[in-house]
Amino acid sequence: MRILIAEDDLASRKFLFKFFSAYGDCDITLDGLEAIDAVVLSWDDEKPYDLICLDIMMPNLDGIKALKTIRELERERGIEEEKRSKIIMITALNDTDNVFDAFQIGCQAYAAKPIDTKKLEEVMVKLDLDK
Repeated sequence: MRILIAEDDLASRKFLFKFFSAYGDCDITLDGLEAIDAVVLSWDDEKPYDLICLDIMMPNLDGIKALKTIRELERERGIEEEKRSKIIMITALNDTDNVFDAFQIGCQAYAAKPIDTKKLEEVMVKLDLDK
């Protein structure tokens, strides 16, 4: 499985990398713009990401805008819904509006910081991405 982690916080990035490395090969970006570039490159290489983790609060382009752009690009490229990347939003915010918006735009799950490993494992099972 190919996984992209977009996270600007070093400690969170290290935690997510260690956690998701057990599930597959991980790439890391530091903001939403880099995440979009990585996704487009993965399509061009015909090795799309199975899972994308987007932090909501990132510099340059936040996770919500990155999510919206990725979903729009998938539609433009004619990528069928069942072949699209699964996306988990990561947030330190206790903000139901952002979470609701993310689900409306097309994420499949979210994880609140500090991240609970057990809950994240349950999300992976729910998304049928478990080991």
